[in-house]
Amino acid sequence: MPTAQYAWIFLILAGLFEIGWPVGLKMAQTPGKVLPGVAFAVFCMAVSGALLWLAQKSIPMGTAYAVWTGIGAAGTFVLGLALYGDPASVMRIVGVLLIIGGVVTLKMAS
Repeated sequence: MPTAQYAWIFLILAGLFEIGWPVGLKMAQTPGKVLPGVAFAVFCMAVSGALLWLAQKSIPMGTAYAVWTGIGAAGTFVLGLALYGDPASVMRIVGVLLIIGGVVTLKMAS
């Protein structure tokens, strides 16, 4: 069983790879990049899932899942803004800040 410190490292890495699969699927919408985009998405899904599995050996399932999806949601939001021109309304930004606040609260409670 990984130590608590390693479990949190695995969880953060899992969240970062969680960002990769929606980016890969978006990339796959570009003509000529379907196969590389889907391959990148599947790779990120597999790595993210494996790291989440390792993290859940030491971190409660509900906390791990919330942190994992929070990192994925916030990171995907930021990359959508930066790479794909997604809209950045005040309400969307507030929503992402609430997600981040929830993730921080869960980490502090662990």
